[in-house]
This record gives sequence, structure tokens and C-alpha cells, in this order.
Amino acid sequence: MYNRKSEKATEFIDDQEVLDTIAYAKENKSNRELIDNILERARDCKGVSHREAAVLLECDLDDENEKMMSLAMEIKQKFYGNRIVMFAPLYLSNYCINGCVYCPYHHKNKSIPRKKLSQEEIAREVIALQDMGHKRLALETGEDPINNPIEYILESIKTIYSIKHKNGSIRRVNVNIAATTVENYSKLKDAGIGTYILFQETYNKKSYEELHPTGPKHDYAYHTEAMDRAMEGGIDDVGVGVLFGLNMYRYDFVGLLMHAEHLEAAKGVGPHTISVPRIRPADDINPDEFTDGISDDIFAKIITVLRIAVPYTGIIVSTRESKKTRERVLKLGVSQVSGGSRTSVGGYDEPEPEDEKTAQFDVDDRRTLDEVVNWLLSCGYIPSFCTACYREGRTGDRFMKLVKSGQIVNCCQPNALMTLKEYLEDYASEDTKKKGEVTIANEIPRITNEKVRAIALEHLRELNDGKRDFRF
Repeated sequence: MYNRKSEKATEFIDDQEVLDTIAYAKENKSNRELIDNILERARDCKGVSHREAAVLLECDLDDENEKMMSLAMEIKQKFYGNRIVMFAPLYLSNYCINGCVYCPYHHKNKSIPRKKLSQEEIAREVIALQDMGHKRLALETGEDPINNPIEYILESIKTIYSIKHKNGSIRRVNVNIAATTVENYSKLKDAGIGTYILFQETYNKKSYEELHPTGPKHDYAYHTEAMDRAMEGGIDDVGVGVLFGLNMYRYDFVGLLMHAEHLEAAKGVGPHTISVPRIRPADDINPDEFTDGISDDIFAKIITVLRIAVPYTGIIVSTRESKKTRERVLKLGVSQVSGGSRTSVGGYDEPEPEDEKTAQFDVDDRRTLDEVVNWLLSCGYIPSFCTACYREGRTGDRFMKLVKSGQIVNCCQPNALMTLKEYLEDYASEDTKKKGEVTIANEIPRITNEKVRAIALEHLRELNDGKRDFRF
């Protein structure tokens, strides 16, 4: 029985409700009156239900799809403006005891070298990331209680925060590790993490169990209920996602929104971020073996409808996607991208040797961080290295209240410009610096609060003089 407030996975992701929603969407894919009604109500920027979103995703009317795209762009502009938050993943270890059939880290894969970074190696990786200009990391590991215990993760976080090189520092560490206990989530909270991220891969229980035949990840309920435990452990910001291509995209799209609705209903705040990766080639993994892959057009429409359905939530697209694809979806709803990424264990301090394939998946967008920043500036965006909300305690429901009220712009816009200025002064190429200075000059007048604008201008002058780390 479907119950979005239930903390039981098979009740807040009820299989029959998903199937009924998909059937309803297909029946109404050409229902112009219904679609117009959904879009009109969506203009209040309070989101739409999973069933309404499914109708929009299924819509086959060209003019209504055009309206959808326009609305998604309006909503994105209202909440995020031209700001795009930058981050990089850091893989600590590829030891794993799970049998996930889509991941090269699965324990039966004997061709991939197993590797785990020492704290000294982590320090060197962090310095390399800082020297690129990164301020925000997402930590990744395989699931292995012997090689990757929670103590190792906590020590690694402490190491990362302790490293200060030249003007660099990592100011926010997000963590993407396997589902764990309330006690361990409390430890992660105490360690000062930003967002706890965990991808569901697929919400279809039968498919999930087939894709995860062995290991602790086989437990659908324990995995799906992880965000509830994380929030119980005190973590305010959580990030969800599915791996599109493993299962029918309609099912996972609906499940993803039902999960967001569950967190809002049961915990008072929905996901801080939603990630939308698509399956990619990797060692021992051929994506062609998975028959539910999605086209670029469907991928773009998923992001469009997600932006309408959950207007306050950050949407992340990684370097799994090509430059062309990322450029297309940025305007439709994406608010965070990675740059200069490595999906191998390490690889930032020194490139991984050709005979050591430790990458979790192939990267499509192989540009450096500076090339990505330059590209974003050329496209009219503000690359932001801001971590202020996390550091000022604006997380969870406090963050969402500011976003929903529109007040967050008085923090986000100046913070984005000041952190961009830091990047330009310390790390940018000459061409990127020129483009960035023009962007800052053009964007400063758009800070509507006169007092905030004056303070931001003063801080920008101080950044010229070598001072760092200003934030609202």
C-alpha cells in the first residue's frame, strides 16, 4: 500500500503506484487540457507531483513540450540564475565486496587492480585538486568493511580538511559511500561533511536485486531507506539519483520523485541534490548489454521535467556526459557540474599508468577544470566555487526556506562572484581571467540588494589585494 510518509521502502516506493502512474501518464500523453493545467500550476514554483511529472515526461505534443522547456528555463533562472557550482570526485578505494553487475568494482572482477589511497597519497591528491582551483569534493569508495571501514573515511575527511596549499583549501567534502547505520551517519555529520550522496541505481525492486546479486547492497530495503537513517543521524543535506540505462527510465523517473516526496513528507525536507548519470563503458562492463539505455532527447526531457517537479533541488551532471550534452542540459535545469574529473583511485597528483585501469567508468568530457570554467563563461554562466551555505549552517530546512522565499539570491550571487574572483586570481589562464573579469563586471549590477552589492564590491577589491575566503 502506497504511503509516502512510511519509512518502509516498499511502501514509499510502492510498485503498484509506480505502474499505475506510468499507465496514467501514457493515457494522458496527449491530454492538452491536463498538461496545460499542470504547467500553469507549476508556474508558482512549488513543484508538481510524481504523477503529474510523469504526464509531462510522456507528453507527445510538440508545442506543450516547448512550453515545458521554456518553463524549466524560467524556474532555473529564478532559483539559480546563471550560477553553476563546480566540484570534483575523489576516489579513495576500489575495494568492494558487492556483486553489482554494472560496476567494474564488483568483487569477481579480477582484471581491475585493487587500490586504496593512504593518507599521504590523499594529501597529495588534495594538493593537486587545490592547485586546479577546486574547493568542493565528492568522496567515493567501494563497499568493503575491512579495507574501507568508516574509520578510514573519517580519517580521510580529516586529512582533506587539514590540507592548505598556497591559497587553496577544500571547504566542503560531500560523501558518496554505501548505505550504513545511524551511528555511522552521526560520525560523518560530526566529521563535517556537506551532503551525503547515495544513488539508488534503480527503484524497481526485482531489477535491483538482479543487478545486485551478492553482497550487502543486495538488500533493497536497507539501501533504499538509507536517507532516512542519514537524516536520523543528523545529516541535513542528502543527494539521491538513479543510473539511467539499468532499468526502464519511466519507472526510475517516477521512483526518484516518489523518494523526494517521501523525504519531504517524512523528514520535512527533500533531497539537496538529484544526480542523473547514464551508464558508461568501464573495465569488464559493456553498456550495450543493458537494453534500457536512453537517448539524448529523453535525457534532456528528464532534466527538464525534474526542474519543474523539484524546483529547489540542485541537479548534477558529471563528466560521464559529453561537452555537447552538458551544454544542452545546463540551460534546462542543471546547477552543478564536475570539471577536470578522474574516476580512477587517485590520478590527480600523477596520471594513472595505462596498465592500471582503476576507473569506475569512462569519462566523456576530458577537459581540464580551466577549460570547463572558460567554456561556462563563454556560454554566459558564472562558475561558482561557493561553499558558504554549508559553512554558515544554511543546510536542510534552513536552506530550503531561504531558497523558497527567494532570499538565497542575496547570498548565492555575491558568493559565486567572489569565489570566481578567487579562481581567476589564483588559478585561471589569461583568457579565462579576461572572460571572468568581464562576467563579474556584468553581473555585479544584478545584485539587487544595494547593501549586499556594496559589500561584495569591497570584497572583490580586497581579493585583488590578496585576501581570500569572503562569504555571505
